Amino acid sequence: MKTIKIGGVPEHFNLAWYLTLKNGEYKKEGINLRWKDYFGGTGDMCKALRNKDIDLAVILTEGIVKDIVGGNPSSIIQTFVQTPLIWGIHVANTSHYQTIESLQGSNAAISRYGSGSHLMAYINAQNNGWNLDADLNFKVVKNIDGAVEALTNNEADYFMWEKFMTKPIVDNGVFRRIGNCPTPWPCFVIAVRDEFLEENKEAVKTILNIINSTTSRFKEIPNIDVDIAKRYNLKIDDVKEWLSLTEWSQEVIDEKTINNVQEQLFALNIISEKIAYNDLVVKL
Repeated sequence: MKTIKIGGVPEHFNLAWYLTLKNGEYKKEGINLRWKDYFGGTGDMCKALRNKDIDLAVILTEGIVKDIVGGNPSSIIQTFVQTPLIWGIHVANTSHYQTIESLQGSNAAISRYGSGSHLMAYINAQNNGWNLDADLNFKVVKNIDGAVEALTNNEADYFMWEKFMTKPIVDNGVFRRIGNCPTPWPCFVIAVRDEFLEENKEAVKTILNIINSTTSRFKEIPNIDVDIAKRYNLKIDDVKEWLSLTEWSQEVIDEKTINNVQEQLFALNIISEKIAYNDLVVKL
């Protein structure tokens, strides 16, 4: 039995991994797949890949592209979620900020530098014509609990996180969502450490075959909306809306998309160079 470690955020996008693990599908193929939740998100997982704490990650596209360009010895092997991630832009419920425009020059809470909440703050600033040097300030809060604390205590002014997972905090009157900022590309990919992939290509292919079999029919699973609502403390109508907006993928991310991600990150000075598609993506 080969032990393989994988990381991802503890969110509804990754329920398919939980289901396949619960059903023992990897163990039937001689693989002891060990899942670890990363509450700190993409920046935390990039660090874990570099440190060899995990072998694979289900990770935000822009975050892993940035980190591979920055020297992370890993590669993207597949798109996991094809549709964009809808980032909600949140303020404290008692905040005087009412519009996205009013946030110009204020303090953004981010989980860590290099995380999705950090990178998407740049995308949002660009969308609104802000000065990327003068109008962006950051407060590192580690995770969503840290963001709640920071916004409530006026240590930061706004926080960007996935709209539906954050909605219970909005419904409870802690946060107020003043806008959305969708990613301009597929939101999640699967990445693997290069060194691990060289020695375990067949095992990685087996893992992809199993997860792809589940995601390709995910929406057809009986009562999946009810299960998601219960597991992630979401309202059933919100889950139905999220399911209608979300499409999983079983394909390798294409060169045009990778080029688009790099172009935007480069234009925002988030990466200092653009690298070849084959240096970012491996086709198994």
